[in-house]
Amino acid sequence: MSYLLAHTAHVAILAAAHLALVAAALGTALLIALPLGLAIARDERASRLVLGGLGALATIPSLALLALLVEIVGLGPAPIFVALVIYAQFVLVRNVVAGVRAVDPAQRDAAIGMGMSALQRIGRVELPQALPVIVGGVRIAAVAMIALATLGGYVGAGGLGSLIFIGFTLHHTDEIVAGSIAACSLAIAVDIGLRLFERLTRSYQQVQREA
Repeated sequence: MSYLLAHTAHVAILAAAHLALVAAALGTALLIALPLGLAIARDERASRLVLGGLGALATIPSLALLALLVEIVGLGPAPIFVALVIYAQFVLVRNVVAGVRAVDPAQRDAAIGMGMSALQRIGRVELPQALPVIVGGVRIAAVAMIALATLGGYVGAGGLGSLIFIGFTLHHTDEIVAGSIAACSLAIAVDIGLRLFERLTRSYQQVQREA
């Protein structure tokens, strides 16, 4: 704790880098998960196959995957970035599928009756209705990614993981504690922020239904 108090600015810089890495990986993961989830949401067989495959990927030990990725892309932010994107897919795709399947069939039928195209139905009906569930998945994925990103310290990716890694290497408990507290605090802050946003989306959705 003494290290954290004495080096607050340094830890804050590492936390900002940590958050930037997670945000970039989460954004990339969403760009993959959204179209994939929308594509398989109405096909039960495809959903089982894709989610089963993503679930299997999520069970790969993180250090083993990281070691493999280092062999492929080398040291630095790249291996932990790719690992974060991979591990986020199962939660994100699952929630996209669940959100789309929870859309009121009557609203979907009304959109078809109004002559909306498939893309219009997705953009104007399905995604807005599925948004709270999708945001819930984003919240879960983001918190998990913040914790997992600390492994980036072992591959030279920077962030709070570098502080923890240096602490382990030099047997400096204060640095390990400082990095761990900062990562935990970051995860809590992100969880609170996304939880509030999730509630806002649910409130907006309720207002739209009552309008």
